[in-house]
Amino acid sequence: MFTGVSRVRVPRLAWSVVGYTVAVILWGSVVRATGSGAGCGGHWPTCDGEVLLMPRSSAMWFELAHRSSSGLLILLVAGLLIAVLRALPAGHAARKSATAAATVLVVEALLGAGLVLFGLVADNDSAARAVVVAVHLTNTLILLALLTMTAWFASRPAVQVEGAGILGVGLAFGVLIVAIVSATGAVTALGDTLFPAASLRDGIRQDLSPSAHLLVKMRTFHPVLAVAVGGYIVMLAGAIGRARPRAARSAAYVTVGVIGQIAVGFVNFVLMAPILMQVIHLLAADLLWIALIVMSVDTWYRPAGSVGVPADTHGLPAPGAQCASLSAAGRTQPAASAVRKR
Repeated sequence: MFTGVSRVRVPRLAWSVVGYTVAVILWGSVVRATGSGAGCGGHWPTCDGEVLLMPRSSAMWFELAHRSSSGLLILLVAGLLIAVLRALPAGHAARKSATAAATVLVVEALLGAGLVLFGLVADNDSAARAVVVAVHLTNTLILLALLTMTAWFASRPAVQVEGAGILGVGLAFGVLIVAIVSATGAVTALGDTLFPAASLRDGIRQDLSPSAHLLVKMRTFHPVLAVAVGGYIVMLAGAIGRARPRAARSAAYVTVGVIGQIAVGFVNFVLMAPILMQVIHLLAADLLWIALIVMSVDTWYRPAGSVGVPADTHGLPAPGAQCASLSAAGRTQPAASAVRKR
């Protein structure tokens, strides 16, 4: 699969796989929100103990579609890895990130299998399910990050690590806390599914009750944490945009993403998390995460040999830089001739 993909087309292929991965993630949220995780019973990878069958319920349709799309994702990532290994030279950064992505995807499949085989689906409200959901989401973010890095690296012949100082430390911390917020969001969404509220007032009453389930209490904790972390990320993106001109665009996307995510989260909270808003909220979170990863690699890496010379997306000198170099050379040559004549 994709063995004939040229080096020029690898980035496009990689970004396509990133987009498909987001679609699979969103469909997984629909499966969870509709309580369809047990649609195939306690069987995995077969559905209801059968390899081929006609779904007999909507839950089975949802779950079977999710397993099929996840299986296709495995094939796509494997194809991307083969294309990267064949098209890019040894030592290229994209080869490493694509290999890591394929490995993480195996872990992702095992976590999904564990949810089914251990009955951590449907109406299960145990602490074990909350933990596995958080771990599953974190692993998904790592997969999405590695695929995004593969696409970014593949568009450049070579890259070099560049020290970012205090900004680098702040950025690493920012990526970590965004992942933590996302994990708490996954647990909060699980609580919205298992403990739905009839109205906003009823939901707040549930949240403030001393006897409220842990999943219910997360509905208050998650938004507060998300707003605090969002403020930090916006300030960090502003600092990076000023210090790293090449990261200015991705930093702007991160800022817009944070604002959009908080706005969507507020609407989701007021409307008591209907399925459509949960999907939109997750989509906004995924897009923000992708932008954050791009800003990170824009900060930590630079195209090889681009020191002091503006570079385009392929690591080649920008047209303006080439013209400036030629002009400088033209001015230098007559001056040198004049010196020789004197």
